[in-house]
Amino acid sequence: METQYIATPNTFRQGIKDCLPTLLGYVSIGLAFGVVATTSNLSILEIFLLSLLVYAGSAQFIFCGLYMAGAPVTVIILTTFIVNLRHLLMALTVAPYFTKYSSLRNIGFGTLLTDETFGVAVTKIAQENRLGGNWMDGLNITAYSTWVIACTVGGLIGKWMPDAESWGLDYALAAMFIALLILSLASSPRHQIMRYLKLIGIMGLTLYCLLYFMPGHLAVLIATLIVATIGVMTE
Repeated sequence: METQYIATPNTFRQGIKDCLPTLLGYVSIGLAFGVVATTSNLSILEIFLLSLLVYAGSAQFIFCGLYMAGAPVTVIILTTFIVNLRHLLMALTVAPYFTKYSSLRNIGFGTLLTDETFGVAVTKIAQENRLGGNWMDGLNITAYSTWVIACTVGGLIGKWMPDAESWGLDYALAAMFIALLILSLASSPRHQIMRYLKLIGIMGLTLYCLLYFMPGHLAVLIATLIVATIGVMTE
């Protein structure tokens, strides 16, 4: 028997409420990034601006690694761009539900879209087949504000925690994505779970093969595009 869902309001307040379950992830990863960034010799102001302007956990952690390695600015910018290209795919997925809004409003939706808010939005689409602009603003702004605050507070905490790796904080981002995957699988019907597991297997095999021919960050991007295409075509 299929689960029956009750439609929820598409209001700003409802967007805030729907974002609340994800905030623990934003806080924990944001704090971890702040600590790692401090040990990478970034100032509190730099941590604040990085989280405010980049707003991407994976890219921010990569930035710290490249910065500490003394990588050129062009390399840092290009790597960040490549890593964040997945946001283009996510924005294209939700864009059809916002065609009645202006281009400027759509830029706002896409700019503040993250892996977590995308997951919440896709879940709402699956349940109700609709998205509202006010609801999306509530979801995005809540997540964005929490992330910036958490990163900044983490930077302050990092002043008294000089060795972030000994606490395993550099693994926090990967742990969050694993948890999100498990939660997504747990809430999916059995036939969907089998489909997702097949796609995960294809992703692993594709990535393994591509790593023989290109750098890791490029292999991840191409493998994602290939498997995403397969997923769309087999939907």
